[in-house]
Amino acid sequence: MAVLQMQRMSICALKKDRKAILEKLQSMGVMEINHVLEEDEHFRRMDTGNARMSFDKAAASADQALDILQQYAPVKQSMLSSLAGKDLVDQKKYQSIIEDKDELLKRAKRIQALDKEKAEQHANILKIENSIESLMPWLKLDVPMNFPGTEHIVMIPGTMPGMLTLENVYAMLAAQAPELEADFHIISAEQDTTYLTVFCLRNDAQQLEEALRSIGFAKPSQMIGEIPAKAKEEMEAEISEIKGRIAEIEKEVSDLAANREGLKLLADYFRVRADKYEVLGQLPQSERTFLISGYVPAKAVPKVQKALADKYDCVVDVEELKEDEEAPVLLKNNKFSSSAEGILEAFGLPGKGEMDPTAIMSFFYVFLFGLMLSDAAYGAIVAIACGVLILKFPRMGKGMKTSIQLFFWCGLSTLFWGVMFGGYFGDVINVVSRTFFGHEVRIPAVWFVPLDEPMRLLIYSMLFGVIHLFVGLGIKGYMCIRDKRYMDFFCDVVLWFMLLIGLLIMLVPSELFASIAQMSITFPPVAVTLGKVLAIAGAAGILLMSGRAKKNIGLRLALGAYDLYNVSGWLSDVLSYSRLLALGLATGVIASVVNQMGSMAGKSVFGVIVFIFAFIVGHTFNIAINLLGAYVHTNRLQFVEFFGKFYEGGGRAFNPFKENTKYADIKEETNL
Repeated sequence: MAVLQMQRMSICALKKDRKAILEKLQSMGVMEINHVLEEDEHFRRMDTGNARMSFDKAAASADQALDILQQYAPVKQSMLSSLAGKDLVDQKKYQSIIEDKDELLKRAKRIQALDKEKAEQHANILKIENSIESLMPWLKLDVPMNFPGTEHIVMIPGTMPGMLTLENVYAMLAAQAPELEADFHIISAEQDTTYLTVFCLRNDAQQLEEALRSIGFAKPSQMIGEIPAKAKEEMEAEISEIKGRIAEIEKEVSDLAANREGLKLLADYFRVRADKYEVLGQLPQSERTFLISGYVPAKAVPKVQKALADKYDCVVDVEELKEDEEAPVLLKNNKFSSSAEGILEAFGLPGKGEMDPTAIMSFFYVFLFGLMLSDAAYGAIVAIACGVLILKFPRMGKGMKTSIQLFFWCGLSTLFWGVMFGGYFGDVINVVSRTFFGHEVRIPAVWFVPLDEPMRLLIYSMLFGVIHLFVGLGIKGYMCIRDKRYMDFFCDVVLWFMLLIGLLIMLVPSELFASIAQMSITFPPVAVTLGKVLAIAGAAGILLMSGRAKKNIGLRLALGAYDLYNVSGWLSDVLSYSRLLALGLATGVIASVVNQMGSMAGKSVFGVIVFIFAFIVGHTFNIAINLLGAYVHTNRLQFVEFFGKFYEGGGRAFNPFKENTKYADIKEETNL
């Protein structure tokens, strides 16, 4: 339950050691580089843009080669393979592969070249197939389409619209140019086009073409210099050769898949080097020295100092942060609470001076989530599934792992509340025993059954809500005392506690509460009087003190009245916790309806089949929809009702200079 203290560490070392020191800091991953020294006549920054660009390009080349290999020689992956996380590679193996980086890079480029060639070959096949398709109507032509003719006779191939006969063609020519003579031969005809050749005297060729064009004649766009049937055979043979080459390419690329692991490490190697050179370009450097400055968690400072002092001639200066300096935020919580850090980060990390509420929030989050889902069987399924995933995939990503851990705890909470409320797949035990065994078996609830006593659950939901809200207000009071803002503590916390507690003492013995809770609670007269005193004193104090920063009495009272009006906001916040009742009942009601539907076929083999089908489908839907509902509404109760009392957020996450690899982690120094 803490935001780790940050210190500024500045390192001055010899320029010859800058790359080695950077690599050491990068492998440790505990320092966020943040320079405060600007360039001057002694310290300059070097331009590493070209080197960084070349490393990024090499990493992208390896990534692209891996994507291509996945297409040609895919690695079989299960649905849960994304949870496996990155591989862990031994340092010696990593070094042996990187020593061969130039050869690996050549193979990556070879893979890309082969893939490009394959794409070009497929394009060639498509082009040839289009040519063959355009030749199909001319296959009966036994001379080349560009046949030059004889000394006096010329052949003109072409098409005319529509399905025509020779009589039609001769008639059309006679109507257009009766003085011209020509010999027509129809090669083939389709519904929309007639393919034909025209023979005429060479001297009449130009005039005849003009006449034919006027009646829709057009020359083919592709004039083959061979007999169409023979040209088709040659093209098909060429396609076969190209397909053979494509098969060779696919085999060669598949053989290169043996380099997959090496290419992954190569991509990570260049990616890490690109990050290093990006930082290198930020370092102020003189002729012989260089400086590094940034944020380091206070607990990690001694280890960094020792790691540098043992190997390098350098000066390490550590100082506390300035009052106006806002450090990045790094949270430190126990195993249970750390699972809820992602929920906090989704809202915003603690701002300067704010405490880390994760520990308190995580308890309420798990508590309220289980209360909303509230079925023991559902909770057991969620907890077991998440537990198995955590054990099976120990190297899954941090974000995914914390989310699954959170749902594991939520599953246990759901199991607890399910036992308290007697929900096991709704009332499936009752329904099955009654329908198929003739006598009803019931597992009694340890506490009570919400479907039988919904108003009781509503009262407890609001009670839990009041506790949740009061804890949020209490955290605000703690922060005021910690920062020695005692007047704020009294005016903004104590007075509100007085007003709210006083109103509660007055409400509980009232007839309104008795009608809602269906129970009557009586307080001693002195307690009722105390409640009235607290409420009046709290209201008066809020009215007078909320605008204490203003000197104008009228403005101060107006601000106090406006703040006092916010008591209605507290009422709406408490009513928001009725969603605990709504979602808890929804889970039980839907489960019961599913069980009743499944039992409608009665006691028979068919009835058993129907029940099993309805049970699997119905309860799968119910657990999915109510898991989503519980997640969304529990988030809302934290973000709106709880955080709204004391938390603003706005902090910036700690972003250390580390080895940001994509495919594998290297066994090396453990990060601090």
